[in-house]
Amino acid sequence: MRNLALFAVLATAILVCGCGRQSQKPYNEGINIIPTPVELTRHAGAFTLKRSTRISADSSLDIVADYFSAKMSRATGYALGRGVAASDVIRMVVDTTLDVPSPEGYTLEVSPEAVTVTGKSAQGLFYGMQTFLQLLPAEIESPARVGGMEWTAPSVTVRDYPRFAYRGMMLDVTRHYNDVDFIKKQLDVLAMFKINRFHWHLTDDQLWAVEIKKYPELTRIGSVRHEQDGTVHEGYFTQEQIKEVVAYAGERFIEVIPEIELPGHALAALSAYPQYSCTGGPFTHRLVWGVEPDIFCAGKDETFAFLEDILTEIAALFPGRYIHIGGDECPRDRWMECPDCRARMKSEGLGSPAELQSYFVRRIEKHVNSLGKQIIGWDEILEGGIDPSATILSWRGTEGGVEAARSGHDVIMAPGEWLYIDKYQGAPEVEPVSIGGYLPLEKVYSFDPMPEGLTPEEESHVIGAQANVWTEYMYEPGAPEYFIYPRILAVAEITWSPASRKDYADFSRRIDGALVRLDGHGIGYHVPMPEGPLSDRMVFVDSIALGFGNTRDYPMVYTVDGTVPDVNSDIYTDSLRFTDNTSLKIATLLPSGKTGRVREIDIVREALSPASDAGTEPGVVSRTARGLFIDTVAMKDAEWSEPQIVDGFMKGRVESLDYKNPGVTVYEGFFEVPVDGVYTVFTDQYLLYVDGKPLIVNDGVTAIRHGLNKKTMALEAGRHKFVLVVNNRIVGGWPYTWSHATFYYIAPGTDKPIDIRRTELSH
Repeated sequence: MRNLALFAVLATAILVCGCGRQSQKPYNEGINIIPTPVELTRHAGAFTLKRSTRISADSSLDIVADYFSAKMSRATGYALGRGVAASDVIRMVVDTTLDVPSPEGYTLEVSPEAVTVTGKSAQGLFYGMQTFLQLLPAEIESPARVGGMEWTAPSVTVRDYPRFAYRGMMLDVTRHYNDVDFIKKQLDVLAMFKINRFHWHLTDDQLWAVEIKKYPELTRIGSVRHEQDGTVHEGYFTQEQIKEVVAYAGERFIEVIPEIELPGHALAALSAYPQYSCTGGPFTHRLVWGVEPDIFCAGKDETFAFLEDILTEIAALFPGRYIHIGGDECPRDRWMECPDCRARMKSEGLGSPAELQSYFVRRIEKHVNSLGKQIIGWDEILEGGIDPSATILSWRGTEGGVEAARSGHDVIMAPGEWLYIDKYQGAPEVEPVSIGGYLPLEKVYSFDPMPEGLTPEEESHVIGAQANVWTEYMYEPGAPEYFIYPRILAVAEITWSPASRKDYADFSRRIDGALVRLDGHGIGYHVPMPEGPLSDRMVFVDSIALGFGNTRDYPMVYTVDGTVPDVNSDIYTDSLRFTDNTSLKIATLLPSGKTGRVREIDIVREALSPASDAGTEPGVVSRTARGLFIDTVAMKDAEWSEPQIVDGFMKGRVESLDYKNPGVTVYEGFFEVPVDGVYTVFTDQYLLYVDGKPLIVNDGVTAIRHGLNKKTMALEAGRHKFVLVVNNRIVGGWPYTWSHATFYYIAPGTDKPIDIRRTELSH
């Protein structure tokens, strides 16, 4: 825990009204710029922004000047006018001869009399002004006037420029759609931290999200996904909306890079135009996450004409340098079965499916080049050979990037281990479901985009890095923000700042002020959750002690009276002991006084559930019913098979899942536990009853993965009856057939889950 005396000072600063200046809040102390500049020297004194302050800028810089004038005016309430002055002025200057090695570079001089921001280009000036705003109190990002503030910036000299030219983030809008307002909101924040590329993943197996005038069925059919439970997920961007977003990004010096997936991840398109597949369909959108075997046919010239028409319209919408054409996770089985594809391989002298994919990509690349663009592709496009003008996005580790750089390709690093920010940021028991993996802020920050062992010439091809945000498990419209922030700030620093300037401890300190800036934009960022107890229902027999921590060692506050904890609540200092039934609420407290999501834990005294002397025969009883059962209510009308004795649980296959008639299976029997005590029990299946009690109820849970729903139960050593209900439907893109039909227990005094399939089961 942090020093409690220090925290008491923080709490006092937050609570006292009208005493002192809000700019003296702890998160506003010191220099808090993200990404940290190349060179910064602090001087005595400070510049104070006042009602009389003027902005001096050439008329050619009106867009930049108006952008920052409006932002500062909203927070301060000052109508910052334009004009030339000797003091009390913010000067904005572009000097193309400025001594910085990048057109994005700038210098910043802050003195008590004036502020001078000089950019080597308008973009450099924009970034210099972002740095100046980060010298002001974090409340400068407020969308409304903040009273009682002293808007001061410390006197500094800054010389700054990026380490990498490409600093990006990819957002997938095909698994779960987010609208124009959401995209603009992210662009505002990305620009604040000098991110300059927005990679927009617009098409995939699950949705086609961009209007193509020549092929209207792509959006009429391709942008509407009918889920198994009858609900509909839909959304796409009209061409006018695309232009709006691109223009909005351009004013913030962000290039928008569209991604049109090919030859794989094409099922949404093929649902609308099945004639461009190998089999002719019919198709529907893929309802589960993962890789789809049906892809664009490489043997038909009509396929290429179709894709070239699409890319021609895309190129007209996006004025930037790049179009991303995907190229990843492309099963080639259909090609090997397709007479057109086999004929193509023969006529082109191609010896393998990998070479056919390379032919496909090269043919598409030639068309993209004819439109004045260059392609980016995932690192699979290296397989079979590709033109050196293609830029490689290395996602399966850094090895593909190294290979590409040595082959003369430009490279963008995005290895999943470090930069796939759809992974867990804390313990799965306390976090929203994700694809899996553990990627805390510190690990993102630890990544260096420049691999070791490259020559200077090869290093010149590593143009930057980006974070990837895949939205399979981000079900609500604003959900991506929880995964993006603050991890994207680490990406901003590792791509802008020199490696020698990296300091995670200092970065972690600077994050505190950055979170307040995010508050000004209404960002729903991640706050570390109190971790420790594995369940939200903690059972005890005599007494229980619960210990908590969180991933960034923030203070935590708690209540036991039913109220929501806040800055006035008791501060957690050591494990909490309980001897009676209690409802505990505990939350992480940020230096701003804001709390994160509240963790609610029911603490319950229970007697040991007695063991049974039944269940002496090996095997378990199984019953099945065919049909689609959306919930437990629907199961009441199920027609069950005759019971049979089986020696284990089934393991389904996604490929054989009948979407319309998946069925449900119930297993009944006894499992044995070794000692008296409180057991933690969990399953990724639908329902689990133990000794007649509904212990795990996953009915209504959006997606059931990673044993998120854990429960505790006091059990006597011996055999206990269970009923496990396996409902083979798809929930949130995740079918139960991807998980073994089983459940697990963790015995008292241990931390190793025991799979009951590995124990003696009986009936």
